[in-house]
Amino acid sequence: MKLTEKQIEEIADNLDCGMRCFYNLKTGEIKTILNFDSWIGADEGLWEEESKEIDDNWGDYFEFCGLDSHESFQIMADFAESVEDNSLQNKLINALNKRKPFQNFKWQIDNSGVFRQQWFDYKKMRYIHWIKEQIDLNNKKFEKHRFR
Repeated sequence: MKLTEKQIEEIADNLDCGMRCFYNLKTGEIKTILNFDSWIGADEGLWEEESKEIDDNWGDYFEFCGLDSHESFQIMADFAESVEDNSLQNKLINALNKRKPFQNFKWQIDNSGVFRQQWFDYKKMRYIHWIKEQIDLNNKKFEKHRFR
């Protein structure tokens, strides 16, 4: 798989928004559909054509995995540790140690002024890294099978 930085960024953004992203191994095309597990009650008809194409040609596609809740939590914790403002750092760490850590972290970030954009940039950078890891693993797997 060879993806451009722009394609990798697009996949990262879509996964972060709760979408499912697929890369066509033959054409290099990216298809994105709604993750119906995350969006209960969404109109699946709007995504019917793309879903059918992927289902009918499943072997031609590589699906990028989004982050699970544990990985997302770790990114929030890593960001909190990296914040240089001690007051905000303490608020974020406390938020992560309470019930509903995702909701509490989001509230703290949304009310943190300039740090809000830093959070979005940090999270995007980590998502991009996550996508590149998946590309590397898939390419290594492909090379291993090719030389057997």
